[in-house]
Amino acid sequence: MADNKLYDLLGVPRNASDSEIRKNYRKLAKEYHPDKNPAAGDKFKEISFAYEVLTDPQKREIYDRHGLKGLQEGDSGFGAEDVFSHFFGGGSPFGGLFGGFGGGGMRGHRRGPRRGENTVHKLKVSLEDMYNGKVSKLQLSKNTICSACGGEGGPPGALQQCRTCSGRGVKVTITQLGPGMVQQMQSRCTDCDGEGEVINERDRCGMCHGRKVTPQIKLLEVHVDKGMKDEQRITFHGEGDQMPGVEPGDVIIVLQERPHEIFQRSGPDLMMKMTITLTEALCGFTRVIKHLDGRHLVLRHYAGSVLVPGCVRGVVGEGMPIYKNPFEKGDLYVRFEVDFPENYFTDEVKLKELEALLGGRPAAAPIPADSEEVNMTEYDHNESGPGGSRGGQYYDEDDDHHHMGGQHVQCAHQ
Repeated sequence: MADNKLYDLLGVPRNASDSEIRKNYRKLAKEYHPDKNPAAGDKFKEISFAYEVLTDPQKREIYDRHGLKGLQEGDSGFGAEDVFSHFFGGGSPFGGLFGGFGGGGMRGHRRGPRRGENTVHKLKVSLEDMYNGKVSKLQLSKNTICSACGGEGGPPGALQQCRTCSGRGVKVTITQLGPGMVQQMQSRCTDCDGEGEVINERDRCGMCHGRKVTPQIKLLEVHVDKGMKDEQRITFHGEGDQMPGVEPGDVIIVLQERPHEIFQRSGPDLMMKMTITLTEALCGFTRVIKHLDGRHLVLRHYAGSVLVPGCVRGVVGEGMPIYKNPFEKGDLYVRFEVDFPENYFTDEVKLKELEALLGGRPAAAPIPADSEEVNMTEYDHNESGPGGSRGGQYYDEDDDHHHMGGQHVQCAHQ
């Protein structure tokens, strides 16, 4: 029994002309286009596939002789991989068309109709946005199938097969390299831009000017959820550029985190630096910081526990929200830098008092008789000189031992 599924989809008889097929496709495309009928996306894909096959003389001949199974098996020069990577989907949209193959039929080969390229946009977001969540509106321009001609480019029958490439969309050039040696090169046909069809200037659609698509401004609402990360992707499926017989690609939004003046992120944790005076390091302090959600956190360090330069304190549960589980949070780590006073102590009595308060100094080691007196000068690691570059490297490496977060946190949580 002849396979009429594709003809039935377009509502045309088996002996329908190209003009009838195009006319009915244009009518159905308007009715089932996703912009007008979002629930009919699968139906739109099916009629687009039927249109692709029945308007291609070679594919239509294969289908008329062998049905869909003939297209799958790649009769008359079409390999199964070529045909199905171009047309068939891996999900349910064409399940009704291909369910009758039997014996697994499409299993392992269904890969989707020819699919358009994805569109990638970068969206800059602040650390506050990633902490609190935000809805951003993104305006973009995309191509949509022309509503006036249904993606035909002109009236029924206006499209003609390209004579240069004979409707194949590609040109083949054969070059003689030597006796018995030839080179075959395949390239996109420039006369029809690879579509295999051309249309006269006078017949072109007044709205799309024969391009089959028209530009449209689309407004997307991008939901930045709590806990999202830098370079995380948000995908809008099927929102890419449209073309007749081609499944639209996706619009992919890539988040880009702006640097924050106070906080830095490390996975689920937050890091910050705080500079305190020597007095605060020895005698305690109270500081207030403003968090990413506007709350004010009071940090206290009590007297009796000395904070050394580079020491880290942790605040449990005040880091970033966990993505998709925002009620759980990482930790906040504060690294302390101590601002030492200038050299202004001249009062011997006060210096003695300060020395006593600090526990005194260790006894001086005996000085050998052959010792040499030298002068110490202030070191500037930016200056070049003997040992200068090595000295800078030494202090940089030593500083790494105060790395914050992970296994390098040196102080207990407060």
